[in-house]
Amino acid sequence: MKLFQVRKGQFVYYNNELHKVYAIKPMYKLSVHLIKLRDLTQHITNAASVERYIPKENDSFIFDHKVYTLNKNQIPKAGNLILINNPSPDTLDHYSLNEIEVVETVDNKGVVTSDLNGIKHTEYLLMLPGRAPDSHPIDYKNMVNIEEDISSDYPQNIQPELQVQLGDIYKKIDSDVFFEAMIIAIKGQTVYFGGGLEVSNKDLMDTEKWEFLYNPFNN
Repeated sequence: MKLFQVRKGQFVYYNNELHKVYAIKPMYKLSVHLIKLRDLTQHITNAASVERYIPKENDSFIFDHKVYTLNKNQIPKAGNLILINNPSPDTLDHYSLNEIEVVETVDNKGVVTSDLNGIKHTEYLLMLPGRAPDSHPIDYKNMVNIEEDISSDYPQNIQPELQVQLGDIYKKIDSDVFFEAMIIAIKGQTVYFGGGLEVSNKDLMDTEKWEFLYNPFNN
């Protein structure tokens, strides 16, 4: 897949697993920034290494260690998750393709999410908890030898694996103060940046707080 075909928000397969594109950085050799839907870890690669997938009704997949099945006919309730697969935002709304949001209120026209977006019923698929018996699992592109992995819910009481390396450079994006630093040590579920800052695994994997840039030691 060439770079101009990759867009923010797209679902793609990378290393056989389902990811979502959260940023494109054309100036870097590894320009495609991904988040793995299974555990929300961040990864970086190039356009040639990913293959697009368009989610549809009755697909099922693991998101943040929990299994969901996509449904377009059932009306959501407060607290449900939705996948915005057909975005048509109004001027004051700020959502885009394949964003996942939490429903706050529901009416005949659509829903209002916890991010204060008004989303019409034609713009989303409901993420029903659990894997429906007749669903189409999309966790992996190649399903050979992994049926056992998708046959039950992913364990919900484990910590996501910390998939970072020494030398990774991250930028903090939820602050007006510029901060960009390199990981110089990793211990358990904690990473240590140059300058003495310690960050937990959970915090670093939050794409609204941190953005992985590159690793100067990787070719």
